[in-house]
Amino acid sequence: MVVKEFTSLAALNDALQAALTPGPGIGRVVVGEGAVPSPIALVGEQPGDEEDRQGRPFVGPAGRVLDRALADAGIERRLAYVTNAVKRFNFVERGKRRLHRKPNASEVTQERWWLERELAFVQPEVVVALGATAGLALAGRRVTVTRERGPLTFGRRRGVLTVHPSYLLRMPDEAGRKEAYDAFVADLVCAREMAQQAGRTAVR
Repeated sequence: MVVKEFTSLAALNDALQAALTPGPGIGRVVVGEGAVPSPIALVGEQPGDEEDRQGRPFVGPAGRVLDRALADAGIERRLAYVTNAVKRFNFVERGKRRLHRKPNASEVTQERWWLERELAFVQPEVVVALGATAGLALAGRRVTVTRERGPLTFGRRRGVLTVHPSYLLRMPDEAGRKEAYDAFVADLVCAREMAQQAGRTAVR
C-alpha cells in the first residue's frame, strides 16, 4: 500500500472503495456515516448482511438496538459518527443465507490504517468501541470486554469499551437482556458525559 495523505473524508472513502473490493465471502465496502467532525464516534466490528445490502452501517437488527440505546442515553445518532473496524461483510454461504464470519486479528490489523485516518477527519472527543474486535482495532492490542469495560484510552484518544449491540440480541432470557441493555446504555451515557466535559455534545 502506498501511504498518502487525503484532503477529505470523501477522498479517503473513494480510495478505500478502490483498495478493498468485494470477493468470495467478502461484501462491498460500507463506509462510516454521521456528523464530521463529531464529539462521539462509535466503532463496531464489521457490516452485517443488511448493511452490505443497503451500503450503510448499523441499519440491521443490531443497528436498531444501537439506535434505541443511543436515544435512551440522550445521544442523537445524526450528531454522532458510526463506522466499523472492518469495512466489508465477511460471511460464509449456507444455501441462500450469508452467515457472519468473525474477522481475524490479521484482517483487523490490515484495515486499522484506514480507521485511523477516518477518525482523524471525524476528530471525536470520545471513541466508543463496540466489542472486542473494535477494541483491538482502536487499541492495537487484544482487549477483553469483561475485564476492561468502561473508560479506556485508545492510543491518544479517550474512549469507552463496551459490548457490541448484537450481543444483546443473542441473550436467551428477557431479564438478562434487560440488565445487559441497561448496562449498555450506561456505557453510552458515560461517553456522552465525557464529551460534554470536554465542551462537545451530541445530545438531543
